[in-house]
Amino acid sequence: MFQRATRLSVRLVERYLPDAYVFVLIFTALAAIAAFTIEQTPPLELIRYWGTGFWELLGFSMQMLLVLVTGFILAKTPPVKRGLTWMASRCRTPKNAIVVVTLVAMAANWINWGFGLVIGALFAREVARFVKVDYRLLVASAYSGFVIWHGGLSGSIPLTIATEGHFMQEAIGVIPASDTIFAPFNLLIIALLVIAIPLINRAMTPPDQDAVLFDPPEDPEPPAPAQDQSPAERLEHGWILSVAVGVAGLVFLADHFIAGGGLNLNIVNYGFLMLGIVLHRTPARLLAALQEAIKGGAGIVIQFPFYAGIMAILVGSGLATTLSEWFASIASAQTLPVLTFLSAGLLNMFVPSGGGQWAVQAPVMIPAAQALGADLPRVVMAVAWGDAWTSMLQPFFALPLLAIAGLKIKNIMGYCLMVLFAAGVIIGLVFLLF
Repeated sequence: MFQRATRLSVRLVERYLPDAYVFVLIFTALAAIAAFTIEQTPPLELIRYWGTGFWELLGFSMQMLLVLVTGFILAKTPPVKRGLTWMASRCRTPKNAIVVVTLVAMAANWINWGFGLVIGALFAREVARFVKVDYRLLVASAYSGFVIWHGGLSGSIPLTIATEGHFMQEAIGVIPASDTIFAPFNLLIIALLVIAIPLINRAMTPPDQDAVLFDPPEDPEPPAPAQDQSPAERLEHGWILSVAVGVAGLVFLADHFIAGGGLNLNIVNYGFLMLGIVLHRTPARLLAALQEAIKGGAGIVIQFPFYAGIMAILVGSGLATTLSEWFASIASAQTLPVLTFLSAGLLNMFVPSGGGQWAVQAPVMIPAAQALGADLPRVVMAVAWGDAWTSMLQPFFALPLLAIAGLKIKNIMGYCLMVLFAAGVIIGLVFLLF
């Protein structure tokens, strides 16, 4: 029965789900129609919100592009490639490969979501060289690990409220990570997902005759230096200058952590780049890897501004606040966390940013929690888990992973929908019962 449900989900998605770019155009139209219908926002005002907000994610777009590029550059270095190859060679059967890829992706995403997206995709590609397994499910398994990121060490909402000076400090104070990320209810959610999701992915493994296989192309040979080199070519193929700069970057990185600095997206990208510079040794090798990496970044460049415009429509029109207020109005102290989780999951389809969602929902959900006497850390983490949960349906964060894997969103979404349903039930029940 589970196999039949999976096949139906995959067939429907592959037939009816458009490319991710068309997907974001549809969501733009839906956001505008909903704001016009529910909030009665005039069309010209909606266009102004959309146009003004269109470039609000430029910094984040560049960060995401660098997640793809720097992660790919690092993975193409000989030591990292040997490590991934060794791990991939330990996978023996299709079902074993699916479970291992899922667990590796979940562990990496718990540490840092940017790191997890890159490692998951690269590991899936490498495993495909050794095991004849459905490549679509393999990549979907890598992406399914992303569902736990907001309950992990890089969760933007729990880290925000644990920092002095956050915008809700007057209302809730500073809430330490021990009450959110390391709270028993949050660790229970993670434990249940770590058990359930690999088993669900394993159960979706199709019979050998139905598997769609993928043979990743062989890596091109690094550029060889010419016999009669010009001074410029000697610099491009020399290692002293490049390694010196990379080592200086690694010294900064070590100093950052020794001084108590945390792991964020900028630090992940910085670390990937500096390690890539050192391990590639020469500028010519690094630039060759860069040329290969940059090809997959088109989706990020063109689609993220549209998501910024969608966020501006929902926030500017007041629709995001209206949705949050409606969920809060029907809640009790016991049901507020699970209703907050559901509302955050819905909003994530249009506002796929943890920080953006917190800015919208915190002024509504926190007063509701205080008025009802609900547990504040649970309500906060309900927003965080809702943001992560429907990422299984929202292609925003899948774009860099798909670029590395060489697939389209419709190739993996049928499998991700099964994970979406299972994860939603698990997370919702924990918020409701524990």
